[in-house]
Amino acid sequence: MVKGTMLALLWRGRKACWSFADTIWRCGSGQEMGQRTCSLLRESFPPAMQRRTAGGFRGVCTSTALHGKSRGNPKKKNMSEKELTRHFVDHRRVKLVAGSGGKGACSFHSEPRKEWGGPDGGNGGDGGSIIIKADRFVKSLAQVIPVYKAEDGQSGSSKNCYGRNGSATYISVPVGTVVKEQGATVIDLTQHGQEYLAVFGGAGGKGNRFFLSNENRAPMMATAGMAGQERIIQLELRTMAHAGLVGFPNAGKSSLLRAISNARPAVASYPFTTLNPHVGIVEYRDHEQVAVADIPGIIRGAHLNRGLGISFLRHIERCRFLLFVLDLSAPEPWTQLQDLRYELDQYEPHLSQRPQAIVANKMDLPEAREKLETLKSHVTQRVIPVSALTGQNTEELILHLRELYDGFLQGDDSRGVKTN
Repeated sequence: MVKGTMLALLWRGRKACWSFADTIWRCGSGQEMGQRTCSLLRESFPPAMQRRTAGGFRGVCTSTALHGKSRGNPKKKNMSEKELTRHFVDHRRVKLVAGSGGKGACSFHSEPRKEWGGPDGGNGGDGGSIIIKADRFVKSLAQVIPVYKAEDGQSGSSKNCYGRNGSATYISVPVGTVVKEQGATVIDLTQHGQEYLAVFGGAGGKGNRFFLSNENRAPMMATAGMAGQERIIQLELRTMAHAGLVGFPNAGKSSLLRAISNARPAVASYPFTTLNPHVGIVEYRDHEQVAVADIPGIIRGAHLNRGLGISFLRHIERCRFLLFVLDLSAPEPWTQLQDLRYELDQYEPHLSQRPQAIVANKMDLPEAREKLETLKSHVTQRVIPVSALTGQNTEELILHLRELYDGFLQGDDSRGVKTN
C-alpha cells in the first residue's frame, strides 16, 4: 500500500511539471487561450528567457545565471584607524616547544630456517625544530600565535627501520623583528630570508640493534627519545625606515606623510592620534627611494610608558635621521621640540642627536607666521615651514630629505658599512 501511495505522488508531481510546459506549448500554438491571454503570458517573461524554435515553439530558459546580480569589482574601502589596529601587532610573547624524539624499537629478526636472526630494532626519528624566518612580505606579527609545538619524531620499528624525523616549523616574521628572552636581545632579523634556529628538536631513541656487541649478542634494551627544547621568547617589531616623523598627537604627521609619499594613513578633520606606524616611500627622479615612517604621537612621560609610550618609542630606534613635526597652532610650539628631545633621550641616550630637521606644520593658519619667526629664534637647526593640508613648500622638505639621505649613505661608505 505504501508503494502504491508513493507512485501516486510521483505521478501527480510529474503531471504538475508537464502541465506548465503543456500550457506554454498551447500558448505558442494558440490553443485553449485567447490571443490576448497568450500575449500577456509571453510578456511576463523577459526576452532573455525566451527562445523561438522553427515550429513557433517558445520555451523558457531555466538558467539562474540571468537572475544573479552582476558581480563587478567594487572599490576596496580604506580601513579606518580602528580597523588597522586590529590587524597590526608589533609585539608578541611566544612559547616554543620543539618536537620530541621517537622511541627506539626492541625486536628480533625471525624467519623460517633462521631462528637466531639477532636484534633488528631501529632508532627513533629526531624531533622537529622551530625556526624564525624574516620575510619582507609579512608586515605585522598578527599571524604569530602564542604557542608553537613542532612535530615529534616517529618511533623505530623492526627490520632495522628508522623512524621519520619530525619536520621543522617555520615562523614568518617581518623584517626588523627583534627576538628577546627575559628582556635581553638574542638576535635582530634585519635581512630578508634571515633565519634563527630558536629551539632544537629532541634526539631519537636507540633501538636494540644499536647495542649489539661481541659481549652482548642479544640486547634487550631500547631507549626513549629525548624531549624537545622549550623556550619563551618575546618578538618586537621595529619599523625599518630611513626617516621618522616625530611629534605630538595632532601635529599633522599623517597628513604630511600623505603629502610627500605614496602612503595613505588615516586622516580626518577632527583630532585623533595614529595608533600604528605607517611607512611611505618618497621616490626621486634618479629612482632612489627614501622610506619615511609616521611614528604615532608621543606624549609627555612616554619614556615612563605612559599611554603607549614604549610601544611608540621603539619604532624610532632604527630611523637614521629624524623630522620633528611641530604644530604652529599651539601656543608655544618651541616647547614641543624641547619635550620631544627629552623623551627620546630618556628612552635611549643621544637618540635626539641624530641628523634631523625641524618641520613647522600648519602654515596655512593666519597666526602661524608670527610663531615661525619666534621658533627660528629659539633653535639653531634648519626650520622648514610647510602646510600638509595645502601642500605648501613640501618640495623644500623633499629636497632636504634627500640631503639627509645622501649624508647617511656617505657616512656608511666611510665606515665600510654595506647598505641595502
